[in-house]
Amino acid sequence: MTRETVAELPGAVLPGALSESLHAELVAFRRDLHMHPELGNQEFRTTAAIKERLERAGLKPRVLVTGTGLICDIGHTEGERSGVPLLALRADIDALPIPDTKDCAYRSTVPDRAHACGHDVHTTVVLGAGLVLASLHAQGLLSRPVRLIFQPAEEQLPGGALTAIADGALEGVGRILALHCDPKVECGRIGLRHGPITSACDRLDVALDGPGGHTARPHLTTDLVTAAARVATDVPALIARRVDTRSGLALTWGRIESGHAPNVIPQHAELSGTVRCLDLDAWRDAPDIVHAAIDEVATLHGAKSEITYVRGVPPVVNDRESAELLRRAMVARCGLDSVESTEQSLGGEDFSWYLEHVPGAMARLGVRRPGERTVRDLHQGDFDADENAITVGVELFTAAALMESPGV
Repeated sequence: MTRETVAELPGAVLPGALSESLHAELVAFRRDLHMHPELGNQEFRTTAAIKERLERAGLKPRVLVTGTGLICDIGHTEGERSGVPLLALRADIDALPIPDTKDCAYRSTVPDRAHACGHDVHTTVVLGAGLVLASLHAQGLLSRPVRLIFQPAEEQLPGGALTAIADGALEGVGRILALHCDPKVECGRIGLRHGPITSACDRLDVALDGPGGHTARPHLTTDLVTAAARVATDVPALIARRVDTRSGLALTWGRIESGHAPNVIPQHAELSGTVRCLDLDAWRDAPDIVHAAIDEVATLHGAKSEITYVRGVPPVVNDRESAELLRRAMVARCGLDSVESTEQSLGGEDFSWYLEHVPGAMARLGVRRPGERTVRDLHQGDFDADENAITVGVELFTAAALMESPGV
């Protein structure tokens, strides 16, 4: 069977369908990860579990130099120079520092730690795709080599993707694909779009200082509470007027703190928040725009400002050909009605760093149970996924690998 004939096969006979036994194993694997969540760069147990299963399948995974995360090639060995670029499939493996509030048998066993963003599902999907593709390779049905990337620390700015890239994750790669759980999309479907699908996301910390004093004599002080309040309200408004509104540049505060007593004007105030942006060019200009606006407002109120602007991640911008590959693969598996258009979100994703080097695309994997009216939002303690989405994700990735041209 040639690549050309494989690419044209209808979903019913396209190789790489997930067996019931492997689906059951993957569900158990996902539940084990869900019960033992690990934060970014601490994913030692998770890394060991992935490594053991891949090795049991006869593969040779390599743990990243940081000790967490790993990469594994299928149909390509280290040092091999076939001239055919690899197709990379990426998963993020870290959890969030929030409590798991669900009442289920696989609830997190670690206090204040939860897989509330679906990374356990992402990991299981890429693992399952790797196991299926290894079997297809052994049968001579995989014409393009594939690399599995299990990346640590996606939730930590500027993202563990940079660590993986620095350790050679993209060497020899010609295209990269990823999925992200979406509780708004029903299981059995994916959300997809060309162009930007997420936003840029940076972190901002601001410290304001000035002479404090008694609240009876504010005219003799720098009123830092008022200064902090004006920074919190005026700076976002200023920023919105200094960039094209279509860029979606937005500053949102998550923390403001100052003072200890009702009759004492403090000498120090702090604000923390995030800067999000839909447009790549505006994101590149964002630090200068934000710095200038904060300094302007703080100076107006007599406060000295110290700004810590932490670059996070650029927007994920889906390459048209890569998004089309995901669309064709999903249609081949699940039919024409299985792909829906999706909006660009203001969430950040460090998958964007890979796309600075190679073309690729991310799809939103539907994880909402059919008929379920309650949408369990991401980054909430009650988040859960329909585990049938694991089969959907595995079969999507295996179809993409089979349908991809080795000449790309």
